Amino acid sequence: MILDIQNLSRIFQGPAETITAVDNVSLALEKGEFVAVVGPSGCGKSTLLLTAGALLRPSSGHVSINGENPYNLSPDKRSHFRADKIGFVFQQFHLIPYLTVLDNVLAPSLAKPNPNARNRANELIKRFNLEDRKYHVPSTLSTGERQRVALARALLNEPDLILADEPTGNLDKENKDIVLQYLANLASEGAAVLMVTHDDNAKAKTTRSLHLNAGKIVK
Repeated sequence: MILDIQNLSRIFQGPAETITAVDNVSLALEKGEFVAVVGPSGCGKSTLLLTAGALLRPSSGHVSINGENPYNLSPDKRSHFRADKIGFVFQQFHLIPYLTVLDNVLAPSLAKPNPNARNRANELIKRFNLEDRKYHVPSTLSTGERQRVALARALLNEPDLILADEPTGNLDKENKDIVLQYLANLASEGAAVLMVTHDDNAKAKTTRSLHLNAGKIVK
């Protein structure tokens, strides 16, 4: 099992009230699974991804990736664990503004050195139709191009677990199909993919769907 989440909750203390963004969620992803998380805006989908990916400590519950709880690691070791095991595609991209496309894609190799990183980066840049933008900085890219750079960066270290927050939300049909097919291929090759989406066509490409509402998985 690649991802195992048991009784996970994440609570935020606001100025006037306590907000339970994720409420006692349990789920598991095996190798080869491509799973969609769907639900209305504000239901906790992005918070679930962040806690699953060792970026946001849960208020209670357990997260295990390849049999290890990343929250038991020191911050430095947890950072290396994420670089090795997890690929993130954020809704807001989080590209480094002063780096080129190539250097943004290579960024995860700083935490996990890899002698083949440059070849892998060039391969991903070609696959996502970004070759003519390789030496451009993010401010010169379209929204869809930035999305594809973020996906290429997430895949650089060939992680076991891909966590994607609306990875096709800013893409045209052609590039959307490229991204979804690549994620499906990763799953078929032994990775696990957990994808937040509002796109019914994207959901149709997955092996199963989880419906989240008010922080809970509903039938």
